[in-house]
Amino acid sequence: MNSKTIWQISLWALIILISLPLLRLLSAWFEPNTEIWQHLYDTLLWTLVGNTLWLLLGVAIGVTLLGVVMAWFVTMCEFPGRKWLEWMLFLPFAIPAYVLGFVYLGLFDFPGPVQSFLRDTFGWSGLDIRQGSLSIIIVMTLVLYPYVYMLARNAFYSQGNGLIESARLLGYNPYQVLWHVSIPLARPAIAAGVMLALMETLADFGTVSIFNYSTLTSGIFSVWEDFRSLQAAAQLSTALLGIAVLLILIERWSRGRARYDATKRMNSRPYKLKGAKAWLVTALVSSVVFLAFILPVSQLLIWASKTLVEEWDSRYLDWISNSFMLAFGAALLTVGLAVIVNSVRMQARLSWPLKVGIRFANLGYALPGSVLAVGIMLLIIDLGELVAPGAGIWLSSGVFALLLAYMVRFLAVAYGPVESSFDTITPSMTEAARSLGASTPRLVSDVYFPILKPGLVIAGFMVAVDVMKELPATYLLRPYGWDTLAIRIYELSSEGLYDRAAIPSLMLLLLGLASLYMVHLINKRYKIRAR
Repeated sequence: MNSKTIWQISLWALIILISLPLLRLLSAWFEPNTEIWQHLYDTLLWTLVGNTLWLLLGVAIGVTLLGVVMAWFVTMCEFPGRKWLEWMLFLPFAIPAYVLGFVYLGLFDFPGPVQSFLRDTFGWSGLDIRQGSLSIIIVMTLVLYPYVYMLARNAFYSQGNGLIESARLLGYNPYQVLWHVSIPLARPAIAAGVMLALMETLADFGTVSIFNYSTLTSGIFSVWEDFRSLQAAAQLSTALLGIAVLLILIERWSRGRARYDATKRMNSRPYKLKGAKAWLVTALVSSVVFLAFILPVSQLLIWASKTLVEEWDSRYLDWISNSFMLAFGAALLTVGLAVIVNSVRMQARLSWPLKVGIRFANLGYALPGSVLAVGIMLLIIDLGELVAPGAGIWLSSGVFALLLAYMVRFLAVAYGPVESSFDTITPSMTEAARSLGASTPRLVSDVYFPILKPGLVIAGFMVAVDVMKELPATYLLRPYGWDTLAIRIYELSSEGLYDRAAIPSLMLLLLGLASLYMVHLINKRYKIRAR
C-alpha cells in the first residue's frame, strides 16, 4: 500500500468519524416519541422556533451594521485615536457572550446600580431588561460584531485607493462610496463574517439561559432534563441543524459569484476628518469599545476585588487544570487532524468525492455544541452497549466524548491557519531538498515544519481558547464532578451570583487576551520574516 493510499484512507476515516454523530441524530426520527412531541407542539415548540429566528434576525442586523461601520471608519477615515481604537475593536473576541450577558444584567437589571440610581434620583419606575429580545440582541451583537469587523476591515484595506478616488471623481460622497463601492466589493467577506456570528448565536446556551430567553438550544436542554428523553432531544436537535444548514445556504447565495482579487492594498486614508466630525467618529468608535470591553472588564474587576477572599479556594486549581487539559488535548487532536486533511490535499490530485469530503469535514463549526453533544452521546451509548452492558452510559459522559465533540466542532477553526501554511510550500522547495539528498524525515523536520510552525501554533491557540469558552457540549458531556471555568461561570451567573462569577470570568478573559496577543505576535513575526 503506497503512501497516497494511506493518506486517503486516513481522510475517509476522518469523514466517517465526523459524520457518525450527525447520522445518529437523524436516525432518532425512527424512534418517535408522540407524547413528548404533542406536548411540545401544544406548549413550547413555536415559541422556541420563533424566538430563535427573531434572535438570529436581530443579531444579523446588529453585527452587520456595527461591524461594517466600524471597519469602514478605521480603514477609510483618519481621526484622533484611530490607531489605538483599530486594534481595541478586536478585544471583545476574548469575552464569552455569557460573561458579557451576566455583567449587563448585574449593571442594568431592575435591582442593579443603574436602575437603582434612576429610581432614587428621578423616580423612574424601572423595567425588566429580560423581557423581550432587545437586551439579548444587544449583548450578542457587542460580542459577535468582531467577526464582521475583522473580515470587512481586511476587505476594505484590500480595495486600494484607486477605486475610492475614481468614485470620488464621479461625484460620490463618502456615504455613496460606502454603499455603492466598498460594501459591494466586500460582500463575500461581510457575508462570511455574518454567517460566523449567526452560527455562534445559534449555538449559544449560556447567554439565553441567563436572560431566560427560550430558544431551540435551551429547549434541547429542557427536553433532556425534564423529560429524560435523549431521543426527543435528538429530534429537536435536527431542527437546530436544519437552521444551521439553511444559514450556510443563505450565506453562499448572498455571495453569489462575487469574488475580489486583492492585488492592491490601501496605503492612505481617503477621508481625513477634521474638527467636530473627527471627534464625533472618535466618540462613536470609543463608545463601542467602552460598551463591549472596557465597561464589562471594569465591572468584573470591581466584583472580583470584593469577593476574591470569599470565592477563591483550592477548587479553582482543579477547574483551571481541567480547562487546560481539555484545551490542550483538543488542540493537539484537532490540529493533527487538520494536518492530515491538508497533507492529503497536498499529496495528490483529489477526486471530487475527496473534495466533497474535505468540505464536509469543515462543517463541524456549523453544528451547535448541544447538537453535537446529543449526537455523540447517542452514538457512544449505542456502540458501548455492543461491547458490554452499561459501557455506553459510562463512556458517553467522559473525557473521550468531550474531546470527540471538540474535535468535530473546531476542526474548521484549525483548518484555515494550517491550510494557509501548507499553501506556502511549493513543489520547488521539495525538489530542491530532494536534490540535496534529504530523506523524508529530514524533509519534514528541516523544510516543512519551520514553514508550518506559525500556522500550527496559531491554530492551536485558536482551538484552545474556543474550547475553554465552550459551554453547551462541556455542560452535557463532562464527567461527574469534572467542572471547568466555563461551567463555574454558568452555575454562579444562573443563580444571580454575578460578583462571585467575576473571578473565573477574568481568568477566561486573560487567557483569551493572551492568546490574541500571541497570535498577533506570530503573525507579525511571520510577515516580517517573509518579506
